[in-house]
Amino acid sequence: MTADRPARVEDVHELALAMPHVTVVRGGAGNPVYQVGGKSFVFFRTPRPDAVDPETGERLPDVIVFWVESEADKEALVQDRSTPFFTTPHFDGHPSVLVRASRLGEITRQELAELVQDAWLARASARRRAVWLAEHGVVDR
Repeated sequence: MTADRPARVEDVHELALAMPHVTVVRGGAGNPVYQVGGKSFVFFRTPRPDAVDPETGERLPDVIVFWVESEADKEALVQDRSTPFFTTPHFDGHPSVLVRASRLGEITRQELAELVQDAWLARASARRRAVWLAEHGVVDR
C-alpha cells in the first residue's frame, strides 16, 4: 500500500484506530465517534441542516469532522476552495474542519494520516501527546 494513493473512508477508520488510547463510541444514528481520553477527535456526522448540497439543498449524508489545533490551522485548510475541506457557520469558533467522505480521494492517504494524527494530538492529554511525539521523533508543535 502506498501512502500517496487517494484516501478512502476505510482509511479514516484504520488511521483513527491506530492511534493510542482510542475508543469508539456510537452517535445516536450509530455513527462512529473516535475519542481519546473521552474527547472526540474524528467523527462521522449525521446529516444536519447547516451542511447542504448547494445544488439540491439536501443535507449532506457523508460529513466527517476532524479536530484541528487552532483557528489558524482551520483557516489554512478551508481557505482554498479547491480542497475538500470546509466549515459551516455552526462550526464558527470551533477548532475543526469538515470533509465529505465522497471527496476524500482528493487528498492522499498520507495527507489523511497527518490530518488524523493532528486531530488526535489536538485532543489528547499533554502526557499522551508528549509520549506519542517522542515515540515518533517529533518535536512538540
